[in-house]
This record gives sequence, structure tokens and C-alpha cells, in this order.
Amino acid sequence: MAEQSAHDTAAATPMPKGIKDPSVFQLALRNKSVFWGSILLALIVVIAAIGPFLTLDPVALNPMNRLKAPGEAGLFGTDQLGRDVFSRVVNGARVSLIVGLAVAAVAVAIGLFLGLIAGYIRVMDALIMRVMDGLMSIPAILLAIAMISLSGATLATVVIAIVIPEIPRVVRLVRSVVLTVREEPYVEAAISVGTPVPLIMSRHVLPNTIAPLIVQATYICGSAMLTEAILGFLGAGIPPEIPSWGNIMSEGRTFFQLTPWIIFFPGICLAVTVLAVNIVGDGLRDTLDPRIARNMR
Repeated sequence: MAEQSAHDTAAATPMPKGIKDPSVFQLALRNKSVFWGSILLALIVVIAAIGPFLTLDPVALNPMNRLKAPGEAGLFGTDQLGRDVFSRVVNGARVSLIVGLAVAAVAVAIGLFLGLIAGYIRVMDALIMRVMDGLMSIPAILLAIAMISLSGATLATVVIAIVIPEIPRVVRLVRSVVLTVREEPYVEAAISVGTPVPLIMSRHVLPNTIAPLIVQATYICGSAMLTEAILGFLGAGIPPEIPSWGNIMSEGRTFFQLTPWIIFFPGICLAVTVLAVNIVGDGLRDTLDPRIARNMR
């Protein structure tokens, strides 16, 4: 009985005012995946931002210096046209990051809008989801190649071609969250008192979609960078005059047996960047999951 009374007294004692529950940002930093993945990703972003100002012209030709090994001419050697591979890889990082971030932002924005409508307005649900099912039935690479072939290979076209297959995934995610949230008592109470639909969506429904969307955006970013590299490797992506990791590897595959560094360095950079994005995404998923976050507090 004495132990039970002591336990009840301790439970009833309020927490000191100076002690607060950690915020989501603090919980994210405590997660090793988010912490180290963010550091690695930040380093890549810094290199992509300032690297082009510190390197040689990535499209400058130097036939007298062609196919030089790393160390003989430049940090990463030269390609078949004498261009500095290190300069091209650094400039290609900017293209990959721009494509990844742009695709993630546009896909999440459009998918969030359509998902909210499909999940909350039952009349529109069937129409929107059948269109999404139709888009998901088409292979993403084939759809992107077809669009680029019809409209021409530009950075904007590549982004649009990669965005379209990613939208259905966001729509299905948001719709599933909305279908669950709309049955909650607080949403039903808001409907019963005549709260306008836009206010219900912004105040009660939208906040519940933020956490899964952040995680989904990281995976879309990594997937978009891989898709852009695949398109560039197939010759259907960014134009050759704009260095990207995909078209650098595409141009170097003919000389792979003689000069493997032309493919090796952009391939390693692509793998590390996508790995960093996915590590951050995995950490955020663990942090934003209420069941796991409760144990981290």
C-alpha cells in the first residue's frame, strides 16, 4: 500500500515548468538516420551550389587531353572529348538535385489537391481514382520517353515527364488519410455545426496529411533523380550540352573498358545522393510515426 501511494503521488506531481516535450524537429535530430543523412545531403547541396564556380568549364573541349586517367588531368580524369570529368560531375549534381526537388514539390502539390478532393468529395472519388489507375498502368519510363519524344528534351519537359507518373502515388496516399480522418468525431462534429468545407479541410484534414507527405516527398525526390539518370543514359533526357549524371554515363559507356572512371564517378555520386535522401526519408518516417516517436521521447 505504501508503494502504491508513493506511485500515485509521483504520478500526480506535475512536471516542472522548465521541462517540455521535445518538438518534432528535436526528435528528428535525435534520429541518427535523419542526422547523418541530412549532413551528407547538405554537403552534396553545398558542392552543387558552389562547385560550378570553382571548377572548369564542363563543356570546354580539349582534344589534346582526351581520355586521361584521374591524376594525369584533373581529379576525375577526362572524357573522350578532353572535357574535365570532375567539372561535369559537379555541374551534373545541380541538375539532378533540381530535377529531384522540382518533381517532389510539383507531385506533392498536385497530388495533395486531388487527394483531398477524392477523399472528401465522394462524387469525385471514382472519377479521379480511375484516372490515377490509368496513369499507374503505364510504365513510368515509357511514358516519360514518349512525352520527351513528342515535346523535345528540355529540363522542364523532363521534370513534367517524371512528375506525371508520381502524382497517382501521392493521390492514393492523401486519399487514404482523408478517408480515415473524415470519420473522426471531431470532423463529424465540425460538419454537424455547419462548418464550411474549406475550413474543415484546412483545419482538420490537411494537418493530418503533412507527416506522410513529407516522407513520401523524400522517396519521390530520390526516385526522380534515378529516373532522370535513366533517361539521360538512354539518350532521352537532358540535352547533351547540359551535363547530368545520366548523360555523362551514357557518353562514357562506349569507352567503359578503357576508361571506366567516366561512368564510375557519376554513378557513385548518384548512388550516394539517392542513398542520403532515402536515409533521411527512413528517419523521418520513424520520427513522424506516433508509435515510434512515443518511445523516443
